[in-house]
Amino acid sequence: MFTNKQIWHAIDLLAEQKNLSLAGLARAAGLDVTIFNFSKRTGPDGRPRWPSTQSLAKVLMATGTPIEVFASYMNVSSGFRASGPTIPLIGMAQAGTGGFFDDAGFPVGGGWEEINLPQVDDENAYALEVSGDSMEPVYRAGDILIVSPNASCRRGDRVVVKTFAGQVLFKTLKRQTAKTIELASFNPDHEDLSFLLDEIDWVARVLWVSQ
Repeated sequence: MFTNKQIWHAIDLLAEQKNLSLAGLARAAGLDVTIFNFSKRTGPDGRPRWPSTQSLAKVLMATGTPIEVFASYMNVSSGFRASGPTIPLIGMAQAGTGGFFDDAGFPVGGGWEEINLPQVDDENAYALEVSGDSMEPVYRAGDILIVSPNASCRRGDRVVVKTFAGQVLFKTLKRQTAKTIELASFNPDHEDLSFLLDEIDWVARVLWVSQ
C-alpha cells in the first residue's frame, strides 16, 4: 500500500531527477502547468487530493520513467524544495489570445515558458514580458513583470488587467468604484482608461519588475 503523501513525494522527486520544476514537468507531459502545484494537493474541504492516473501516465511517458522506478521514489529522500525561483512566463500580447488563464486569473495551459527570478510568496505567481511602447519611458519592451493573482490591489498599485475583449494592460490602479475601474497610463502619449467592472475579466497586482 502507499499513501497520498508518498505519491506526491514521488512526483516531486521525479521532477528533481529530471532537473525540472513542477511546472516544467507538467509542461513536458502536455498538462496544465499548475496541475502539480502544492495548492492543488488539498481540496476546498481540506482533504488530500490524489493526482489522476492519466496525469501520472503522461508524465511517466514524457520522461521515459518506468512505473517501477516511479514506485521506488515513494520511499526515497528528496532535496526538492516546495518553493523555488522558477515561474511561468509568456508575453503580454500572447496573454490576450486566450487559453492561458482560468476564470480566477491563474496561469493554466501548456504554452508557458519558465524563468528563474526572485522568489515570491504566491505560488500562483507568473511572469509577463512587456511588448510595445505603451509603457515607455518607465518600462520598455523586454522588461519582465512578476504578477500575483492572489495579492489584493489598492489605489496606486501597478496592476495587470485583462478585459473580456482580450486586452491585457499594464497600468496603475487609479480608482475603483462599485461599477467602474480607472487606470493610469505610464506613457503620457497614451490616455488613461476607464472600464465598467463587467468588462473586466480579472485584475492582478504586479509585485516586481526587471529592467
